Amino acid sequence: MIQQHFHVEKEDYANAGRISSQIKQMLKQLGVSSEVLRRIAISCYEAEINMIIHSYGGEVVLTLSTEGKCELRFSDMGPGIEDIEKAMTPGWSTAKASAREFGFGAGMGLPNIKRNCDDFSLKTSPEGTTLIIGFKVL
Repeated sequence: MIQQHFHVEKEDYANAGRISSQIKQMLKQLGVSSEVLRRIAISCYEAEINMIIHSYGGEVVLTLSTEGKCELRFSDMGPGIEDIEKAMTPGWSTAKASAREFGFGAGMGLPNIKRNCDDFSLKTSPEGTTLIIGFKVL
């Protein structure tokens, strides 16, 4: 088993995408297929951006099992998702103007994540949100 931890800062737009790029490079070196890499990169990027835009910061944990499964856990420190059903609707967004100025906040994050992963679990409260996504890599 391999496990790697990454820290995400609130509104750190200058580093947006850095974690998903590092994860993609690591998995590429381990021989993950380009099709699976593409799906992981899209999902990871969207979740990382959501944390930067909407949370107070948090952590990403990458776990690779010996059974050929890649799991990414995104855990943040709030404020939570007020309405998950709306958040899962393509185009619906609560992004602030500051995020939109950087080209983020189109409301496609969660729909893109769910469409590209094999496993999807989302739990939220005012204390924070945990998104766990999984991929078969072997």
